[in-house]
Amino acid sequence: MSKYKVLIGSPIRQKPAILAEFLEGLKHLEKGNITIDFMFVDDNELIESKILLQEFSPEKAEVHIIDGEQVSVYVCDEESHHWKEALIWKVAQYKDHIIEFAKNNNYDYLFLVDSDLILHPHTLVHLVSAKKDIISEIFWTKWKPDLPPLPQVWICDQYNLFFRYRNQELSQEEANSRINGFLHCLQIPGVYEVGGLGACTLISKNALDAGVCFKEITNISFWGEDRHFCIRANALGFRLYVDTFYPAYHIYREAELKGLKEYKLSLKNCFYPYGAISARSNTKSQKNKLTLSMLVRNEANRYLPEVLKHAAQYIDEAVILDDASEDNTVELCKNILSQIPLKIVSNETPGFNNEINLRRQQWDLTIGTNPDWILNLDADELFENKIINDIRLLINQPYYDYYAFRLYDFWDTNHYRENKYWEAHKYFRIFLVRYQPNFLYKWQDSPLHCGRFPANVGDLPGVVSHLRVKHYGWATPEDRQKKYQRYMELDPEGKYGILEQYQSILDPNPNLIKWEE
Repeated sequence: MSKYKVLIGSPIRQKPAILAEFLEGLKHLEKGNITIDFMFVDDNELIESKILLQEFSPEKAEVHIIDGEQVSVYVCDEESHHWKEALIWKVAQYKDHIIEFAKNNNYDYLFLVDSDLILHPHTLVHLVSAKKDIISEIFWTKWKPDLPPLPQVWICDQYNLFFRYRNQELSQEEANSRINGFLHCLQIPGVYEVGGLGACTLISKNALDAGVCFKEITNISFWGEDRHFCIRANALGFRLYVDTFYPAYHIYREAELKGLKEYKLSLKNCFYPYGAISARSNTKSQKNKLTLSMLVRNEANRYLPEVLKHAAQYIDEAVILDDASEDNTVELCKNILSQIPLKIVSNETPGFNNEINLRRQQWDLTIGTNPDWILNLDADELFENKIINDIRLLINQPYYDYYAFRLYDFWDTNHYRENKYWEAHKYFRIFLVRYQPNFLYKWQDSPLHCGRFPANVGDLPGVVSHLRVKHYGWATPEDRQKKYQRYMELDPEGKYGILEQYQSILDPNPNLIKWEE
């Protein structure tokens, strides 16, 4: 017995070659426990397209066809689709007519699909199983022939593809990074909240009965009926989602028919045509906790007190691995972090001559606490004060799984070093990572310079931030002398690092730049 009744609807004004593929795709949709009916608005000019609609008769399905109105000329060429205002709102009326039909006939869902999309057979069953009131299946389109493909979903406003909170200031570099991070996120199978969607959207009876529709909101100037639908839906209290497990194929131009063969072949060869099961299972956008992860050894009389006191202002938990300290480092950690949940483990013998083992141990201890986000700081690293107010803006979002920051190597308390071998502050490195339990993390198996995180965290979607990190590990002559001796002992040939950089550590006249808050 069928559990759900779904109406698939589409206003259609399409070239015959594309329409034939669209209808063939609808026939191959898996039903499971779903009863499917169809409703098309025939706005076609070409008789071949009209015939294709009339001959469409899937087994055990009702097909309702109503005539459209030839109100405006619709130009669709190999460059783009050229929409006029009158045509947009005519299509909006068609979609609202389909909505009314779905409501009046008590359908559980309405699935509105544009007639130039080819759907994966699993699409409908999968979208219904997501149990969302409004959810689209993703597809990618080159809106212009010379542009990269972009999704039909967006985060906010007209077509904004990066996330930020209201009034949050971002540099252009940060905004561009967030756009790339969002696009990367959408290429990983999953279900993600978005601010706008369209063209391939499943809408529940609950949302239909609440009044979602495509009618123009007259005091909003945004172009396109989908934006007015999304704004109205949000105002009615419905969140919008995109599913990326089964991307549809968009025949935006007739030339793209030639790529359809490869898409259909992928359907036969792979259950998920664009990748494996999602590696991203943690996408919480609210109430994320921040766990400080740190490796320490004999740090009590250096920078650790200042670092921990500062971090205690914005972290939620801490995990510290003590590498057999011989001073009161452990007691200091416990005292400063006494008001914060703390897990601290001490090794009996030091192991920093093989850093990879320590970093793996530190990582395993940290993920054992079931963290949301992990901030990995060394005991001589200190964020600028802005992080206290900004950290929640960084971690409470669903799209990005790491943040990269610039590290400044301080040569005294007020100056950082800059030359050919000392320019870490010109690059971004990852300090903050969202833990993904289903991701297969891999380490760089090196006894020195192995990295504080697994080497492949950058395969997840992430972005840069202009919050800065102050590194005091070189800030005194004693620190520099100890590090120089260590590198010479562990890596005298520069196998794991740069020998010339090691040799420059003791330069008596380095180029220094004053730090500005």
